[in-house]
Amino acid sequence: MSESGKILIIDDEKSIRTTLKEILEYEGYQVDEAPDGQTGLDKLDNEEYSAVLCDVKMPKMDGLEVLTKAREQDDEVPFIMISGHGTIETAVEATKKGAYDFISKPPDLNRLLITIRNAIDRKSIAIENKVLKRKVGKTREIIGESPAILNIIETIDKVAPTDARVLITGENGTGKELVARWIHEKSNRAKNQLIEVNCAAIPSELIESELFGHEKGAFTSALKQRIGKFEQAHGGTLFLDEIGDMSLSAQAKVLRALQENKITRVGGDKDIEVNVRVVAATNKDLLKEIEKGNFRMDLYHRLSVILIHVPGLNERKDDIPLLAEKFVKEICEDNGIPRKMFTPNGLAELKKMNWSGNIRELRNLVERLIILSGSRITEEDVQRYASPSHSQSNEKSVFEKFSTLQEFKDHVEKIFIEEKLKKNGWNVAKTAQEIDIQRSHLYNKIEKYNLRRGETSSSSEAMY
Repeated sequence: MSESGKILIIDDEKSIRTTLKEILEYEGYQVDEAPDGQTGLDKLDNEEYSAVLCDVKMPKMDGLEVLTKAREQDDEVPFIMISGHGTIETAVEATKKGAYDFISKPPDLNRLLITIRNAIDRKSIAIENKVLKRKVGKTREIIGESPAILNIIETIDKVAPTDARVLITGENGTGKELVARWIHEKSNRAKNQLIEVNCAAIPSELIESELFGHEKGAFTSALKQRIGKFEQAHGGTLFLDEIGDMSLSAQAKVLRALQENKITRVGGDKDIEVNVRVVAATNKDLLKEIEKGNFRMDLYHRLSVILIHVPGLNERKDDIPLLAEKFVKEICEDNGIPRKMFTPNGLAELKKMNWSGNIRELRNLVERLIILSGSRITEEDVQRYASPSHSQSNEKSVFEKFSTLQEFKDHVEKIFIEEKLKKNGWNVAKTAQEIDIQRSHLYNKIEKYNLRRGETSSSSEAMY
């Protein structure tokens, strides 16, 4: 029978736990037990569960308190409360606290199984909806509790409702675009468009056409009229990313647009009024660029009514655990991967590293760790799969030693199978079922990769 999910039973009565476990395992579920509320919360903190069956009346910490604390840890796992002293008042209170359902003891078996199945289905739908909302949603939240990040959030709240121009500074990968998006989202222009322009990605000879548009025949390839970004952003916000890379001639036209709220298309002679809020960002020190003659001082003063500096990840290392765990949750949900978790030492190892690529680099590493590590991402995993900027020797040992793609695939497959076998106590039948391959095929893989159970096994047959 195929595995349907992982259930946690929290009940102080061993006989109840044993009976429920036997029933659920027969139905194909994996089952964990907890004899009290605190043990249950600890398990919830360290494992991913499809649903929780929780007794209401327990010593020390009752089920409703467990439910409340669990909701603070994870608001997605469905709780099914079970009680031998069921009252309408208790059921209502449990529902208000977020319980999926309330069942009296002794539970009706059919109702219990249907409730569990429906709860798991609802959790899956909730996760799918969250993924879809994130994919189509406008803006991700700003993650962090460091003073610098809290100050940025406070500044956004103050500045967004105004039309003041904002200059955002910071290294590549720190999240300057996210700050710009939140300024727009919280502004009075949010119902209109946020138009983004990466000034560094557009050749200098085309930047003016990109920003201001052009008339048909303005230059050789101008086969038809083009509406520029300033016009597209009319009534909304124009985000000029990497503005330090803009040509001086384009800077002059941007300055005029900011001064007069008018633009002229390339090859045109007609002034076009625009109502645009400009938010700019750069990874360069614009004051030094002004000294070098690469940036106009008058434009700098027009853009920098409000200055927001986004710190590099090395300046806010206490935020790394929050970011890493957020990325794990999102990446696993987006890709339909069972939830993985960092060990405390794994998170501590992340904080030791030098993040030259900032948040973007951290997210890439987390995604790599999810793919290549087991269900718990350890300190050793982080050291092994860190990028070259962290540990050149580790990166070389993992990647550069493979000359072909197949060799690398075999390496990853070996790690995956070994991890699953360990998780299932080297029960080959159960592991084959879990990873969806024939048992004989798994035997072949074990032989191919010379996988052997540790010396603690009583006999060679124990692994099978």
